Amino acid sequence: MYRFQISNFRIQIFLSLMFVIIFQSAAAISAQEMPPEPSAPPKVVIPAVKERTLPNGLKVAVVERKNVPLVTVSLLVKSGANAEDAKSAGLANMTASLLTKGTKTRSATEIAQEIEFLGADLNSFADWNASNLRINVMSDKLDRAMAIMADVILNPTFAQSEIDLYKQQTLDELKVNLRQPGTLANYVASRYSFGEHNPTGTPETIEALNQKSIVDFHKTNFVPSESVLIFTGDITAEQSFSMAQKYFGNWKAASSRNNNSPKTVKTTAGKDSVVEKILVVDLPSSGQAAVSYAKKQGFGRVNGKENFFPSSVLNSVLGGGYSARLNQEIRIKRGLSYGARSGFGYRGTDTNFIATTQTKNQSAAEVAELIIEEIEKLTDAAVSEEELKPRKAVLTGNFSRNLETTSGLAGLLSELYLYDIKSDFLSSYMENVRGISDKQIRDFASRNLKGGDIIIVGDYSLFRDDLKKRFDKTPIQVIPFDKLNLESESLQ
Repeated sequence: MYRFQISNFRIQIFLSLMFVIIFQSAAAISAQEMPPEPSAPPKVVIPAVKERTLPNGLKVAVVERKNVPLVTVSLLVKSGANAEDAKSAGLANMTASLLTKGTKTRSATEIAQEIEFLGADLNSFADWNASNLRINVMSDKLDRAMAIMADVILNPTFAQSEIDLYKQQTLDELKVNLRQPGTLANYVASRYSFGEHNPTGTPETIEALNQKSIVDFHKTNFVPSESVLIFTGDITAEQSFSMAQKYFGNWKAASSRNNNSPKTVKTTAGKDSVVEKILVVDLPSSGQAAVSYAKKQGFGRVNGKENFFPSSVLNSVLGGGYSARLNQEIRIKRGLSYGARSGFGYRGTDTNFIATTQTKNQSAAEVAELIIEEIEKLTDAAVSEEELKPRKAVLTGNFSRNLETTSGLAGLLSELYLYDIKSDFLSSYMENVRGISDKQIRDFASRNLKGGDIIIVGDYSLFRDDLKKRFDKTPIQVIPFDKLNLESESLQ
């Protein structure tokens, strides 16, 4: 009888514990269904930017940040792929990448070893708008790091062996990537919708580049009068100016500077429909289809400053994160993709907008229709404050995080100096984001997001009938993959 009572007591305890666990689990599930409200906006201290221009024309900008003993030094050169023509696509990126691969006094291996010994990292790269070389290092080792940085900028050798290695690696990557629907769709959009070449280059243009073209690009475009040296972190302004003079004061300017401007594609503002035409690149037996909406914008960071904040908030709503509309509709609700996103690629006087995703071939036409529907909603339906508040918080949160790191801060300053935007932009950023209304978003979308292109790269045989059915009144052009020519304006 005693043993039975103990056993029964244990059962009661076990059942009570199970009840508590189930109740807590149910409460947790309920809490997950209702995401928490965004926290209060962070208090951000906007740093003061101190400037000086050296006698050779090099501008030096400094932001002192004493919270950690770390310094980021970034050299912005205001020439990127925009300073090369289509026949030399990839030249800017190759030049920037080879800077760290050998100088008159250091081999590529010695540069890597010295940087590693300092506990630093050194990166050089180019995009459409500019070339950059950036170093992150502890403040007590900055002087030695600056000596290496100046050496790779002023004295690169562009050795033939390093050029050959870079070419081979790039060609191997392109051989694979240009058969991937997503990468190929980006290349096609650059030509078809944006009137540009891709900064990475094509197999043909990479193969044609030589040492002379690289040396000439460096000599012509890497000049002090078109560059900005940016210091952020644990360093004073006077120390920065002194180091800039010490290591870059003898940097001589070239006698002339080449500025190739890409052919500008006419924008299609004022169109009634979101999509004007559809281009299909037929890639037989592709595992997936890439679906993109691409539209050239007639404003840039220089000539359309009033559009920057409306476009930024609109993009956060449409495709700027996991909770944005495209991903919600295409991935979360319908399971048609692993992710969908959008973005504005700002230039000085124009901007490239793209919304893109990948899906199985059979659902390519459906996904294209969904992207268009989401863009159309932005032109004629209100965005509720309940939706706007967290999407704005994404922008302001990312901005404040960038301000808290020396590298992120250097990146923000590089963008300002590239487009000659005053530093008070940083102080007003959060207020400007929060001030954007849903009417401004609708007006912007109506003016700028109509008259674009749908680009689909995939196995056409698997979505041909569905595409023609859903878009029976839209012109559809089909280019077989084996007829595609990325160097031609017509793509054929």
